[in-house]
Amino acid sequence: LSLMPSLGATKDMGKMLGGDEEKDPDAAKKEEERQEALRQQEEERKAKYAKMEAEREVMRQGIRDKYGIKKKEEKEAEAQAALEANAEGSLTRPKKAIPPGCGDEEEEEEESILDTVIKYLPGPLQDMFKK
Repeated sequence: LSLMPSLGATKDMGKMLGGDEEKDPDAAKKEEERQEALRQQEEERKAKYAKMEAEREVMRQGIRDKYGIKKKEEKEAEAQAALEANAEGSLTRPKKAIPPGCGDEEEEEEESILDTVIKYLPGPLQDMFKK
């Protein structure tokens, strides 16, 4: 990492007073080197984190194997395979996992449960819930 050298006070004074600005002939080259150094650092950082993540994944896989846990993608793939296996040799379209209309009216069901509970409460408590 190369840092840009600071300019002397006399050059800055000359610029402030309106003197013609002295161009550093190597300025473009130095800026390019600085950008290249930043890119290189970024690549090293990404490589380091990729390596760390790979090590973590190995550890996670060890834990999954030990406890028999499956990754989300594996579960989805198995579910899809099961659906395809059921549909094999069938002339009808594959069955949907959840029939349409099931699970759509959750709010109504919750209200009916609440109403059922309220019925069994003593009178003053029923009045509190109805308000």
